[in-house]
Amino acid sequence: MLKNGMLVAGLMALVVWTGQMSLAQQSASQPAKQLGTRSQAQIIDDSQSAPDRDIELLKKGFRSQKKQIVAANMNLTDSEAEKFWPVYDRYAADLAKIYDTKIALIENYLGNYDTMGDDDAETYLRRRTAVEENVMQLRLRYLPEFRKVLSGRQVALFFQIEWRLDLLINLQLAQTPLIDP
Repeated sequence: MLKNGMLVAGLMALVVWTGQMSLAQQSASQPAKQLGTRSQAQIIDDSQSAPDRDIELLKKGFRSQKKQIVAANMNLTDSEAEKFWPVYDRYAADLAKIYDTKIALIENYLGNYDTMGDDDAETYLRRRTAVEENVMQLRLRYLPEFRKVLSGRQVALFFQIEWRLDLLINLQLAQTPLIDP
């Protein structure tokens, strides 16, 4: 019962936190913020565009929060944790590469969905499908790796947590505008 409550609380926190992404996207069009105080010379930090900074912060924060949710819900012994976390870190790094591709694809879509031609729309669908397939292939590839360090039930729990977190990500992505035929 406690595990379910912790998972729900973690997922709710994640939903609230990812909801801030929409706010970050809305504020991204504002000019770069000025750093410093009135008594100091004003410095403008424009080394990275606001949308890029927002996305990087989102990715770092989400990855950290995701690991905390997994840790809170797996209830691993010290011995299990010692074996599990190195496998998880490799998995998370590989998954992050795929999600980076997904984010880039969606950013490109957001910049072009209103002017996409038929061929561009089909290309987007094929690339998006390939990304989703890559996520599933990665999970299948890591299944035996996790199984070497955890029981079958623990692996099932881990992937159930992963799927729920992935659903939250996809729910957030579902807020992107639909293409107008």
